[in-house]
Amino acid sequence: MSEPLVTFEQDGAIGTITLRRPEKFNALDIPMLRALEAALDEAETASDVRVVLLRGDGKGFCAGGDVEAWAAMSAADFQVQWVRYGHRVFDRLARLRQPTIAVLSGHALGGGLELAAACDFRVAETQVKLGFPETSIGVVPGWSGTQRAVRRFGAQTVRRLALGGEVLLAAEALALGMVDRVVETGKGHAEAKAWAGKIAERGPLATEAAKLMIAVAEGEESAAAVEALASGFIALTGDLKAGVGAFKARQKPAFSRS
Repeated sequence: MSEPLVTFEQDGAIGTITLRRPEKFNALDIPMLRALEAALDEAETASDVRVVLLRGDGKGFCAGGDVEAWAAMSAADFQVQWVRYGHRVFDRLARLRQPTIAVLSGHALGGGLELAAACDFRVAETQVKLGFPETSIGVVPGWSGTQRAVRRFGAQTVRRLALGGEVLLAAEALALGMVDRVVETGKGHAEAKAWAGKIAERGPLATEAAKLMIAVAEGEESAAAVEALASGFIALTGDLKAGVGAFKARQKPAFSRS
């Protein structure tokens, strides 16, 4: 059997999703996107996981979309199978219930930077480079680089990367607010894990609710977040228990607003 392209591992309250295509610097193709989506589903349903780390195997975090995977696609397939499906997976990451930390121990370029932007936090090692090189080969950032990245990093920063072709080192990215912490080479995972441990000590339900509320303010979530917060509140009330109990007993519920 071939090695898995993406893995999910749990260590106590911390889950780690690892991209495992080091020979391609973890460049994304359709099979990898599918594997990433499955790993995110696994993380979401791990009830005792409170923080999720996203990292890349080998020397790269993620080199973005594998050009060989999409170059031969028709325009219709490129739009639906590549761009729209990639958006779905990246949105899945951004909306994961747990806080997420991208561990940038290698370069994050193009789709790789878009992937990191979908996380709540980013820890970068000092040698890491970040950029949106897509226009240099005649395409545009297609997995939220001109949308989510603008909301999170600012329009002018994204202009410098996507239009001006600038590639930033970790220290420059820190100054612009693109990453949250910069550490020495080889220490990114340890720093992220220590930070995740501190986050995991906080109230899990309050942390998840706060993440949702921030996402609403940021424009990441709207109707779905409102319904999730309201449904979570209702699930804790006596009304739900009374209603479900009456339904099972085929009786009229006696609601008490408690």
